[in-house]
Amino acid sequence: MAEWHYAQVDPAEELALLHVFSVKKRQEGGDVDFRITVREFAVAPAGHRQLFFAEADKPLNQKTAAVIPCGWGDSELAALSDCLRMIRQFPYEGA
Repeated sequence: MAEWHYAQVDPAEELALLHVFSVKKRQEGGDVDFRITVREFAVAPAGHRQLFFAEADKPLNQKTAAVIPCGWGDSELAALSDCLRMIRQFPYEGA
């Protein structure tokens, strides 16, 4: 539905369309599957200028300083690419 963003009445609701992706991180010790959800906001959330936010379903670098891969962008591709860059950059060290 191309007009979904018109359903939002109050920007504080942060209405978003979800796009879900899957990626396999290949690393020594076995492959790890990640699910990445990209939120396409109807209106940029307070404090942000960009409409797209991507976030992975599990943290990386758990033994040093755990971080959940994420990324903001002005397009779905930009946000997804930022998130994937973090997944490639840091090791997955188990739950």
